[in-house]
Amino acid sequence: MRSMLPREVLEKVRRIEIKTRRMVTDALAGEYHSIFKGRGMEFSEVREYQSGDDIRTIDWNVTSRTGSLHVKKFTEERELTVLLVLDVSGSSDFGTRAHFKREIAAEMGALLAFSAIKNNDRVGAIVFTNEVEMYIPPRKGRGHVLRVIRDLLYLQPKGKGTNLAHACEYLNRITRKRAVVFILSDFMDSNFDKPMRVAAKKHDLISVFITDPSESQLPPVGLVELQDAETGRRVLLDTSDRAAMAAYHRRVEARRQRQRDLLTGMGVDLIDIRTDVPYDRPLLRFFRMRERRLRR
Repeated sequence: MRSMLPREVLEKVRRIEIKTRRMVTDALAGEYHSIFKGRGMEFSEVREYQSGDDIRTIDWNVTSRTGSLHVKKFTEERELTVLLVLDVSGSSDFGTRAHFKREIAAEMGALLAFSAIKNNDRVGAIVFTNEVEMYIPPRKGRGHVLRVIRDLLYLQPKGKGTNLAHACEYLNRITRKRAVVFILSDFMDSNFDKPMRVAAKKHDLISVFITDPSESQLPPVGLVELQDAETGRRVLLDTSDRAAMAAYHRRVEARRQRQRDLLTGMGVDLIDIRTDVPYDRPLLRFFRMRERRLRR
């Protein structure tokens, strides 16, 4: 029998629902609808030919039977599957300014999920560390989205590390039809490019790169011992040493840029999210950028 959820988790789910549903305005939901296409066109009806109709849509069987030109009409098959692939590794529990990275991932996942169900799409989730921690099969409806948010907040992961390659392999194995896939992670991993390239060819893959400014900029408070949340490795830094801290900042930013370049080089769209900046703004910018790209 499932144990009762702590009251604070239920309250947090409710707060996230109120916050993100408010963000899913007609504008945001409309942007979502315009950039994510359905699986194709499905047959709707046959009607008489009208001036301006594409002659390639003429139904010759009906035309020969009736003696007048008829065309086939098609409508977009709108329903999509949206999958949220969320990183809950040890580093996702980092956050010093406003929110933890994992909280931002859960809230942004809720925003995407509510946008999807407003357009009658199905939503599912894959939650991973160095292993796949949980899979929630895609379904429709508000109740299902609330379950996804609840599980994202309440899950106590077994692993601490990050294995993006394994998460992508799992995605490729369980999802055969094309889906819209959002990977929400800080991408603190390597050697994931091969399975991610496969996923990018099969699906509409979008990376949501979540960072915290204090990961690369520490206040000058003297000697500080830092511990890697995933490996447990410790390092001693003198935060008062400007040269050392400048070098540390360059290393962190260079690693992030390498990951960004790797993702965009695979044709994966990228949304940069910071824990200290409202996440709806970069998401809306991404939607509008993508809409402009589709018009070209």
